[in-house]
Amino acid sequence: MKRLRLATRGSLLALAQSGQIARRVEERLGVAVELVTVRTSGDRLADVSLAKVGGKGLFVKEIEEALLDGRADLAVHSAKDLPAHIADGLALAAFPLRGDPRDALVARDGATSLLALPQGARIGTGSARRCAQLRALRPDFEILPLRGNVTTRLERLAEGRFDAVILACAGLDRLDLGARIHERIAPELLLPAPGQGVLAIEARAGDSLAADLGALDDAASARAITAERAFLAHLGGDCNVPLAAFAEAQADGSLRLRGMVASLDGAHVAHAEASGADAAQLGVMVAESVVAKGGAAILADLRSAAAS
Repeated sequence: MKRLRLATRGSLLALAQSGQIARRVEERLGVAVELVTVRTSGDRLADVSLAKVGGKGLFVKEIEEALLDGRADLAVHSAKDLPAHIADGLALAAFPLRGDPRDALVARDGATSLLALPQGARIGTGSARRCAQLRALRPDFEILPLRGNVTTRLERLAEGRFDAVILACAGLDRLDLGARIHERIAPELLLPAPGQGVLAIEARAGDSLAADLGALDDAASARAITAERAFLAHLGGDCNVPLAAFAEAQADGSLRLRGMVASLDGAHVAHAEASGADAAQLGVMVAESVVAKGGAAILADLRSAAAS
């Protein structure tokens, strides 16, 4: 039987996600799949702010290199970790059914919701997007940096370093830790990252495998992430930019996209939303609306600060 090599990061979550996709590939394509663990720059720099060392692309660079040089045939990524543009010669071949896209509150001392946390609560997160929205929502919070894998973050919460941490619902669910979630936070409070909850399967462009992997694609998930990534790409978003986008299918068949960009301190937030049939065009339209509603000044300030 032909054997395919699937490149993956080595964290428990990455292995769980890649193992799930490997089983689906074996079932749908009738081939054996071997996991090939790749240690990425993002993993090696686990205690350093991503914004200071190159952004979320550090989680995919070495994996894409393994695809391009033939050490692997396909790869699985958390779509929210993908930069706006992937490496030349590669293609995003499929987006399986989306998990829960919402952010998760995991708290100590029995707090049941974000809004119910006490004044001055210490919140752990490594996401500029979450930091900005939390500061806009609850200026009293003390937002503290937090990186590392899911287990490490939960351990630091248990040690008492934080009153609560914000993680992704989908990641906790995939690790069978959904019971730890105190609140699945509504997008109206914290708008998710582009692609949050989605797994992206990547392969070499033009390979027959890339076409075959289309059997694992979920049309609704692919349509939503197309809109969200078009928004991301049009704004040139990266790890330094507190940016969010979330698309949902509507009863009439259209797609509703909400987008946001904010200053790091949450003092300035530009929101926009629209509905439409063409996902890519919708992403661009909402991005341009965000820019017109104050996003241009926010982005200029963020990039000026990053350059200095």
